[in-house]
Amino acid sequence: MPEQVVVRCKDLRKTYEGKVEAVRGLDLTIYAGQCFGLLGPNGAGKTTTIEILEGLLDATSGEVQILGHTWTKNSRELRELIGISLQETRLGEKLTVRETVELFAGFYKVSRPVNTVLEELSLTEKADARVGKLSGGQKQRLAIATALVANPKILFLDEPTTGLDPQSRRQVWDIVRRFQQAGGTVLLTTHYMDEAERLCDYISIIDHGKVIAAGTPAELISGVGGHHRVEFALEAENVDDALWRSLPGVGGVHRDAEITALTVEEPHLTIPALLAMVNERGWKLSQLTTRQSSLEDVFVNLTGRHLREE
Repeated sequence: MPEQVVVRCKDLRKTYEGKVEAVRGLDLTIYAGQCFGLLGPNGAGKTTTIEILEGLLDATSGEVQILGHTWTKNSRELRELIGISLQETRLGEKLTVRETVELFAGFYKVSRPVNTVLEELSLTEKADARVGKLSGGQKQRLAIATALVANPKILFLDEPTTGLDPQSRRQVWDIVRRFQQAGGTVLLTTHYMDEAERLCDYISIIDHGKVIAAGTPAELISGVGGHHRVEFALEAENVDDALWRSLPGVGGVHRDAEITALTVEEPHLTIPALLAMVNERGWKLSQLTTRQSSLEDVFVNLTGRHLREE
């Protein structure tokens, strides 16, 4: 049975004031049950894309379909099918948690039982507490509750864990996984690479308004030239990268300030050869570490920036 396409956009474009191209021919396909990650540095066009998909912004050109509907013809139907949790959801500080979720439930023809949603998001004990008295993690869970009470087919989460402590982040991760297990589809943006790596089934990385890489986390990591990274600092001058490429198993050489990073498949072969080369030339290593390659490495290789750089 073919997979159901939940979101499809083709040749999506958004131009501001006739000259600033925020989105430049973007193609995305999201399937039912996926957690789809949309990653990109600041100014890449990520927020504009999300707002177009959510129906908050009109595209300049291109096609957008969500569950077979378009915003121009079926906006009311689509509002009933999607749930949105923005990075900063401003809720009434003087309302209680229960009153807030009841308010949002009233926006939909068919909503989920408020008590059920509160229980799923571990907010039952805070049901009668004022929103203004909640912790950051509790407020974020409440924001997601206002989206889930709609009983959506697809959940848009824009940086849902920014500023949260590690325990609160993991609580949000659990919420996302349970929604998926129940058959829901998630579109996630995040500035945390570990979050994308753990939650996302498929990722599109965008920069300058276009997709520059796409695949599963494993596929993207494999594309950097090796599943491991050997990173070192050397007390030597003007060493040609070709020398490091000659070492066994090296798939790529990257520099970040004083650190040289080698992407490798078999570190047990590369590291002894590296140490032998350094010893033969009388150089000195001031640092040597090895680790598995990550999505952060993919991102830096593609964009030249770390995701959390301003």
